[in-house]
Amino acid sequence: MTRKRKQADAGVDPYREREAQKYDNPVPSREHLMTFIADQARPLTRDELAQALGLSDPDSLEGLRRRLIAMERDGQVVRNRRRGYVLVDNEELVRGRVIGHQDGYGQLAPDVGGERIFISPRDMRLVMHGDRAVVRVTGVNHEGQPSGILVDVIQRANKTVVGRFFQESGVGFVVPSNKRMHHDIIVPSQSQQNAGNGELVVVQITQQPQARRQPIGEVIQVLGEHIRPGTEIETAQLIYGIPVEWPEAVTKELERLPDEVPEADKKGRKDLRNLPLITIDGADARDFDDAVYAEPKPSGWRLVVAIADVSHYVKPGSALDKEARNRGNSVYFPRNVVPMLPEKLSNGLCSLNPDVDRLCMVCDMLITTGGEIRRSTFYRAVMRSHARMIYEDVARILVDQDEALQAKYAPILPQLDHLYGVYESLRKARNRRGAIDFETTETQILFDDHGSIADIRPTERTDAHRLIEECMLAANQATARYLLKQRLPTLFRNHDGPDEDRLDNLNRFLAETGLALGGGDDPQPADYAKLLRSVQNRPDRHLIQTVMLRSLQQAVYHPVNSGHFGLAMEEYAHFTSPIRRYPDLLVHRGIAHVIEGGKGTTFPVGQDELLGLGEQCSMTERRADEATRDAESILKCQYIRDKVGQEYDGVVTGVTGFGLFVELDGLYVDGLVHVTQLENDFFRFDPIGHHLTGERTGRVYRLTDRVRVRIDKVDPDERKVDLAMLGPLDANGELAEPVTDGSRGGRKPGKGGKGGPGKRDGGKGRRRRSGGKKQ
Repeated sequence: MTRKRKQADAGVDPYREREAQKYDNPVPSREHLMTFIADQARPLTRDELAQALGLSDPDSLEGLRRRLIAMERDGQVVRNRRRGYVLVDNEELVRGRVIGHQDGYGQLAPDVGGERIFISPRDMRLVMHGDRAVVRVTGVNHEGQPSGILVDVIQRANKTVVGRFFQESGVGFVVPSNKRMHHDIIVPSQSQQNAGNGELVVVQITQQPQARRQPIGEVIQVLGEHIRPGTEIETAQLIYGIPVEWPEAVTKELERLPDEVPEADKKGRKDLRNLPLITIDGADARDFDDAVYAEPKPSGWRLVVAIADVSHYVKPGSALDKEARNRGNSVYFPRNVVPMLPEKLSNGLCSLNPDVDRLCMVCDMLITTGGEIRRSTFYRAVMRSHARMIYEDVARILVDQDEALQAKYAPILPQLDHLYGVYESLRKARNRRGAIDFETTETQILFDDHGSIADIRPTERTDAHRLIEECMLAANQATARYLLKQRLPTLFRNHDGPDEDRLDNLNRFLAETGLALGGGDDPQPADYAKLLRSVQNRPDRHLIQTVMLRSLQQAVYHPVNSGHFGLAMEEYAHFTSPIRRYPDLLVHRGIAHVIEGGKGTTFPVGQDELLGLGEQCSMTERRADEATRDAESILKCQYIRDKVGQEYDGVVTGVTGFGLFVELDGLYVDGLVHVTQLENDFFRFDPIGHHLTGERTGRVYRLTDRVRVRIDKVDPDERKVDLAMLGPLDANGELAEPVTDGSRGGRKPGKGGKGGPGKRDGGKGRRRRSGGKKQ
């Protein structure tokens, strides 16, 4: 084959224009290289690629070399023993993020989405939780899950780890507090910083794990024997690697930003300052990134959703952008927030405070009386919020018809009425399309002057909350449609329906209750919604709802739209919170690109970069959830330490092979009743029916059962609350059949088993059972 023929086979790079905008001497794009390698159906060396692509001058050859190194670093390609490049994310080679399990095995969450791949304990010795890796799919394990072997480690995720330092036989090591990390970290004697046995420390990893060696590190901070009250949030930040400090480059960029919006920045934007846009948020909110306005139209409503124009201030490639991408999202702890963007932006220039000029990105929609989005337009504008409202006041004005508040807010009362009309239309459409509404109880933690929990109270969701929620959902849906129409590379917010295993488990559970989910092998959201409505008067409705909720998968960010199952939307993207979510910022940039005359094909973010970004943002979202739950667990343990020995009624919120998790009434704190604290019996765990059954007594403990327990032990360091079972409650809330002390097998109060959350050991003589998949 001649050289000309080889060059012709390479085709034309469809992203050539984009690459020319980014580089003075552009080389073939990553997408084009990957497509070309895939088309050849064989590994190609760098020299073979250069020849086939017609690259011969030194600058082009050096550019190709650097691009292939970057692609190899990012896990897009790997090199075989003959130095040929092999495409990753094909049927065999898959890249993604490692998710560790405390039992030693792991899973790979693929960047491209789909089912997780099982990684054996042997291969997990080479990686740690959070690392990015490439695995080769080799088959399925005994549970039918795809399994693979480790091919390459792309990126290490852990620079520092928090754990307890121990010394045994002269060897120092740290046991990580994060249960997903199963490696003990070796600490040489010269690197121990006088850490005491059993003390909590921060260790910096100096050598990553290898096949025949555990990771090695050095102690850089000693935190003490116990987590001190007031430090629980800082501890959670350290354990989960939440970035807290701002890099110096970010600080320097902030110094160049103005304190107020200059007049020059307002030019070329639509002027909405006279439009009575208002913000509606919680009473304790500090940043306001969305404002709304509605007015009646002959065929329905005009709804304007104005969002702070963060993309005007945070430019691609800037230090602010890199740090925002690294953080992925803001993290909301019980007492404070770790923001994605510095306060000068999140509480200043990008906060839609009343009576000041702010730059915004607008989604301007026409909503029909039936709640459908008939059309939408997007534009950049300058606005001025006319009022800062709180949910409670809006609900009292619209629902309770509070005359005093109506008089106070008389100038914007018509605007609130119009918004309520839009909400009622959107709510009808929501019900009509079959969006799923689960009843859940959210709580608010109140603190005293010393930073300790003073009280935990359930929060009430009002029509004011739902009003704003529906307005934001409409804007997000309109955004997704716009992105698809413009063929803009971006991240969608996907929520897939139940996979085959979850659906099978749900159907088997429902069969035991005499119920059935419609839709056969492919149920739709409307089938879920119909079943939920049908069980509202059943005494076991909470159990049914809980099992249905757990059958659904987690929502993720991904560049290929697959819709949102829970919301019953065929397309959905995040547009409404660029202050606190990086995908929203990326979406704003895409819209701005088109507004300024660009095309989808010239937007300077490629598909593969989006895959990595989607996985990164999904990971930081899960990381934030784990860190905030951890901080709340420590705080709640500290809150009830003085209640040991007291009795409480509660509801069973989790059933596992090692015991029952019970949420205590009035405290909203979960504790564990270990199986060794139940009757002197052998209890079998049914993961389908979500219950434990005693073989001898026939006693059954189910999810959502009402029980009475005693607090036996509280350990904030281990986030454990051990409970003793006193017995189930009858329909009247009375102790139905007390469990006598003698039936507990002689175990004393306060000596509960070690099976805290995540333990799989049901106690001596009991089977080990693996828990269900996390949502």
